[in-house]
Amino acid sequence: MNIDWKDALQALKDNGEVPVDNTPDPEPVQPDRPRPFKGVLTVAIDRKGRKGKTATIIEGFTAGEEELQELARTIKQKLGAGGSTRDGEILIQGERRQEVVNLLQSLGYKAR
Repeated sequence: MNIDWKDALQALKDNGEVPVDNTPDPEPVQPDRPRPFKGVLTVAIDRKGRKGKTATIIEGFTAGEEELQELARTIKQKLGAGGSTRDGEILIQGERRQEVVNLLQSLGYKAR
């Protein structure tokens, strides 16, 4: 005897033995993403004052310090690189210009 479990469950619901869940489905949660802004971010490579080590600098961010730090944290995690923020700039260790531009564009920012 081979009974489909969906048919068996429907038969139980029809008899009233299994309560029917009438609660609405929860709305899907949107992932937290940094809010895009109207300006253009500039991504540049810099070696000055770093003892010959290369750093990728992101400039032109005009939002608050907290949002700047959140964006820096996201970039560092996605790239697996170190970095910091200061004076409205994000510094990423290494020469990662193209990767940073691609990531910023995927997050909704305009970057060049």
